[in-house]
Formats: sequence, structure tokens, C-alpha cells
Amino acid sequence: MRLRGALTWTQLRELKCSELEGAADGWGRVSNRADAARDRIDKQLLAGLQATQEGEAAEAASARLCELSRNFQYVYMECGLVRTTLNSLAQELRGTQRRLRAALDDADGLKFTVHADGSVSYPAAGEHLITRERLPGGTAEGSSLPPLLSTPPALTAPNPHAARAREIADTIASAVSEANQIDARYAATLVKLTARDGLRTTDAMWADAHGDATVVRGLADAYLKDSIPTDRSPAERKAWWDGLTQEHREEYLAVYPDEIGNLDGIPAEVRDAANRDNLALLIGKLEGRVGDEGSQTRLAGLRAIDEQLRAGGHPPMFLLGIGEEGNGRAIVSYGDPDRARNVSVYVPGLGTALDEEFARNDLRRARDTAVGAREYDASSASVVWLGYDAPQLSAADVTGNTDVMFADQARVGAVAYNEFMSGVSATNRNEDPHMTAIGHSYGSLTVGQAAQRQGGIPGADDIVLLGSPGTGADSADELGVGRKHVFVGAAENDPVTAMPARIEARGMATGAVSGAMVGAAAGGPVGAALGGLGGGAAAYLAQDAQADDREIWFGTDPAHEAFGARRFRVEDGPRPVGDLGGFTAHTNYFNPDEDEESADNIALIVAGRGHEISTQERR
Repeated sequence: MRLRGALTWTQLRELKCSELEGAADGWGRVSNRADAARDRIDKQLLAGLQATQEGEAAEAASARLCELSRNFQYVYMECGLVRTTLNSLAQELRGTQRRLRAALDDADGLKFTVHADGSVSYPAAGEHLITRERLPGGTAEGSSLPPLLSTPPALTAPNPHAARAREIADTIASAVSEANQIDARYAATLVKLTARDGLRTTDAMWADAHGDATVVRGLADAYLKDSIPTDRSPAERKAWWDGLTQEHREEYLAVYPDEIGNLDGIPAEVRDAANRDNLALLIGKLEGRVGDEGSQTRLAGLRAIDEQLRAGGHPPMFLLGIGEEGNGRAIVSYGDPDRARNVSVYVPGLGTALDEEFARNDLRRARDTAVGAREYDASSASVVWLGYDAPQLSAADVTGNTDVMFADQARVGAVAYNEFMSGVSATNRNEDPHMTAIGHSYGSLTVGQAAQRQGGIPGADDIVLLGSPGTGADSADELGVGRKHVFVGAAENDPVTAMPARIEARGMATGAVSGAMVGAAAGGPVGAALGGLGGGAAAYLAQDAQADDREIWFGTDPAHEAFGARRFRVEDGPRPVGDLGGFTAHTNYFNPDEDEESADNIALIVAGRGHEISTQERR
């Protein structure tokens, strides 16, 4: 490729695009070696050190290894971007070269002469209409302008060769002009793909890497992105990925980690690798948004997830989704969902967003579930799925019409959740995996809406509803797995499970506002949500005063006998009076330290042993 001067037609004709692809392969090998080195550091050196050594020296060594791993990750990504840039350049130049060579072949067949400047000479031909003399030959000057802006050949010379010569000259000029434009675009991109001197990868370099990836994506859209089957089913996406060459897979991972990492139907190991790279790019991107509160909140969540991924542990973590859209996206699995016989996918509830609280609390719930299920069946994995925008309720929100907002967000989330579950079904390697859909708080409404869509939740064998304000269904029979496979955990002192039906609650708006204020002070976002919707203790106390005790906020109470689900035993938790202890009752279902019986029942269900749960009388 030329970085100075203009490309001529002779140079374009002789250009060996295979040499560009050979150079791309070389950069690819460097990228792969860096990736292998990073993998060895993370999975062997760092993991071994953390498992066997303690103290300040061990911590310092771990920090240095983490920094070295980060450096190799940067080399892997940047070299991968160079590879894709060169391959994309070769593809674009090959197209213009093909058009040029076809024009030159036409000229040769007609005995035309193509000059160094691209003009085309043609021989004498035809007769003058009056004198009958042979019409002289001439030379046609090519133009890269559109036909309507160039001079029509018929107005300049009657020789029958003139028009064809002009067409050939125009094709040559157009091909050369396009090749020079391609050359300039790619030269500018390659100049940007340079690293600063030194051995340490800084935050600024990661921010720059995000910009590099964005530029290369723009160049490679026709070469790579247009082939990504975003509009296909997860099963079809898996077939597409399986059919790619290893080289193409590596290029997609290097240039489009966000697309591949968040594409349902792609194998878990691939998504994890892509999303870890995308995580680093997102951190670099958000670090540049100083003063943007939302970005800084998501940045704290991303860093907390990154910290846990780097720390390793058992069960192993798989990052199956990450993104900054909406309130943030994050999907994390403990255990490999493609190899596990038992897979659970948990949807968190009201107030959940990609922040540090999510990274600490919701990820722990998924891990606790995986650890508990593995006590009954070692082939178990548990996923926390934040693939939609859960409502972020403030005190101001509860005085408005929240009914439609809540229903809409759950329905939108239900579509995305089913897509993810379909992807898990497509990539799982077991003949008949046991899959459990888990919804907590508002997440149970999302799971309930997903279950009521046509065909139900793909692959789901069991459904678990925890601290549920309702599912929008009147009966467990409407959830698609049979009432014996719908399980409910409802603490007696959990105010969310005792929310009054919306028609009875309409007069409680003023109390809801004050409840949100108190709840925010006591329990953060979840506390504000619970306090706002229920007016604090008012929600708990209002249940007994309702006209129909079967109905709660979103339909029939899943813990009620009229719903027909199997209710398992959980701790009652502290009463939500005085000290607002009901928030604790709402958040302890997964925690084996605070509610061992509930956590154990969830583990049994996830492990496919729901018949062994300890039951509790329905309401």
C-alpha cells in the first residue's frame, strides 16, 4: 500500500492483494500469540498464585501479572484491528482491480492502446458520410466524473470506436480514482493504529483503542459486519458461526466484540472472550466521560465486574453480555451454560441497573445459586440476566400512571429474555438440558410475561418466582410448564408479595411518595422502589384490607392457593414496621447465610430435584 503519491493504473493492475492478505495473516499470528499469553497468565500463572500464596508479596505479584495480562490484551486487540484493516483493504482494492483489468482486456481485444496517463487511442474506422474517406483514429481522455457530467462522445467524433474507447478510458479513470480514495482512507486508519512507547497500557490507551475499533468497524462493514445474522434465530446464528473459518472468527472477535459477545446463539466461551475485550473498551470509553453521572455509575459497575473476572474463582465466570445502552446491560454465568446439564437464568427486579450494587449483590445471588445447585449436581450453571431496562422508580414516579410503564418494560424484557433462553438452548451440548427461569421482584413479572408469550420460555422446564408482585397471569397453568413446575418463594413479611391490587392502591399515591422517600433513605434504589410502590409498611398492612386477597399489584398472588403453584419454605423475615425490616425479607431469598432453607430449595429446583423441596402452605 502507498502512503505517498498517487496510485497509477499500471500499479493497480500489478498490485498483489495476496501480499496484503499475507501481511494480515502475520498480524493475526502476533494477535493470537498475545491472546495465548494473556490466557496463560490468567488461567495458569495468576490463578495458581492466588490459590497458593498470600501476603503483600503475593498481592504485588498478582498486580504485576494483571497489568501484564492487560498489556497482552491490548496487543491482541490492536494487532487484530490491523489484520482486519489489511484484509478489508485487500478486498476493496481487489474489486477495483477486477474492473480495471476487465477494461484493459477489452482494450486489448479491440486493438486499442492504453497510455500511461490512462487515455485510450483507437484506430481509424468507418467512412465519412459524404467523402467516403476512412475516419481517422483518435485518443479518448478518461474521466472519473458521473456520465451526466462528462462530455458525450457522440458530439466529439463520429468514429465508431470513439464511444467504446471513451467508455474504457472512463472505467480506467474511475477505477484508479476509487483505488486512490481507498488507499487514502486505509492509510489514515493504519497511521492511527500505533501504540505509544512503553510497556504499560494506560487508561488513555484503552480509550484510544475504543476509537480505533470504531474506525476499523466503519471500514469493515461490507467485509464483515453485513454478514452477521442479527435478524436470524439463535439456532441459525450458531450454524453461521460454526460454518466460519478460524480466521474469520478471529477477525469478528477482534473488530466486533460487542456484536458477537451479545449475539444469542453464539457459544458461551466465544461470547465470554468477546465480552471481556468489549468490557475493556467500554471502560476506556466511559473513563473519558468525566462529569457524566450516568456514565460514571456504569463505569463503577463495569470495573467491579472486571475485578471479579480477573480474580477468577470457582465456579468459573462467563461474561455472556455487556453494554452501556439504557440503564446498562450485563449477563454473567457461574459455570459454563453450554456444558452444564442444569442451567438457571435469573432476572433481577425493580431498581436494578448496571452499577456497583448490581455487580456486588446480583452477581452474588447467581453465584450462590450455582454453588448450591452444584452440591446436588456438579453439572450446574447459574446466570444473572440484566438484558433489559428494569424500572428505575423514584418518589416522583409513583404519583403518575406507572401501570403502563411497568407492563411495557416487562413485555419488552420478556422478548429479550426469551431470545436469550433460545440461545442457551441452541448452544447447550446436552441432549436434554434442565433449564430453570428465575424471576425476583419485578423480574418475576418479566419472567411471567415471557412465559405467557406464544410457545412459552424456550427450553424452560421449571419457573421460580421470588418476592413476586404478580406475573400478569391468573393461574400457574398459564406459564407454559405446568403448575407442578412453577415454584414460589414468598416471605410472609416481604411487602412486595403483599402489595395491594392496583385498583385498591390508587388512593395510596400520597403514602407512596412518602414511602419512597423513607425507603430511599433506608434501602437505596430497591428501598425507594419498595417504599414507593407500597408506601412502606402500608403495602404490607393493606393486604388484609383488600376486597379480594388473591389479587396483588400484577394479578393473582403467585403464593395464593388460587394461583396453583408450589410454594416452598422460606424464612418469614422481620416485619416491615418501624425499622423497615421488610426490605431485608425481600432480598434474602438467595442468601444461604440469611435464609438457608430458601437458598437450598432454589438449589434443589435448579438441580432438577424440585420434588425434594420443603413446602409451605399457600395463602
